[in-house]
Amino acid sequence: MDHKKYPSELRFDIVSKNWVVIATGRARRPDAFQEEGGVLPISKEECPFEDLPFENKSAIAVPNKYPAFFPFTSPTTKLVGPYQVMDGVGFHEVLVTKDHVRDVGDFSVEETKELIDLYQERYFAFMKEEFINYIAIFKNKGQRAGATVAHPHSQVIATPVMNPDIQRSLAGSKEYYDTNKKCAHCVMLEWELRDKSRIVFEDDCFVALCPFASTVAFEIRLYPKAHLSNFEKATENEKMCFAQALAVSMKKIKKALNDPDYNYFLHTSPVDGESYAHYHWHLEILPKTSTLAGFELSTGILISTIEPEKAAEFLRKC
Repeated sequence: MDHKKYPSELRFDIVSKNWVVIATGRARRPDAFQEEGGVLPISKEECPFEDLPFENKSAIAVPNKYPAFFPFTSPTTKLVGPYQVMDGVGFHEVLVTKDHVRDVGDFSVEETKELIDLYQERYFAFMKEEFINYIAIFKNKGQRAGATVAHPHSQVIATPVMNPDIQRSLAGSKEYYDTNKKCAHCVMLEWELRDKSRIVFEDDCFVALCPFASTVAFEIRLYPKAHLSNFEKATENEKMCFAQALAVSMKKIKKALNDPDYNYFLHTSPVDGESYAHYHWHLEILPKTSTLAGFELSTGILISTIEPEKAAEFLRKC
């Protein structure tokens, strides 16, 4: 079956309409799944990031040693029986911060701004590629969140397809806009800023809040107050406000939840040449406070064990 020759491939589920990645280039043996995994030791001597050339920078981008996507030519698509298969063409980088232990929850606003600058820099680099349609920027911290290296780092993956989560977000925003002629996120923010009960932090141009329909306990979302559809277009002032909101939010999560494992990720408009003026970019922070079980996995309905109003009140006090 020659469709397996590429180091990574995308396979399309004809029922759910979702693309999944089969990372064949990682070459795991079937019996390797029986081996105990986990985060690499935290000692500097064993850290794969310790000898990177940071020089005077606080964060740098390096290719992922075990990428899910590979920067070769533009992708080819083929049929395998009733299934659609696409080469896993794209880019996969690790964005490593210099300190071996200090994480975003320990950073100053200036350090956080430098990390956001790097996010934007790599975003600009990949959006120029003709075959790239979406750029995902995310961070996994801790074994429960999927990190395999203890040294703090983020990742950026640029792909020729859009992920199901952002597709649902875009479709919901578009449907609301078509019906109400207003941005759904702006309407929510207007209500939240009046109600105040779920606000964790705000300044002149950014707000951090626990969503009304939080998917996990202590979830926080960070929004620009102005209607902005594209993260990469953020100005220096907007990035500084973003850095302030992110730094404060991560410090509060670290203190409130005793430095938990977490994921965070950007949701922003695709780079496929279409207009997404109805969308509102934001960042979502999901502390690992529980494990998905049968109900969540079988239904897609998530269970959060604390009211977001109480979570926000607790975070405000930290």
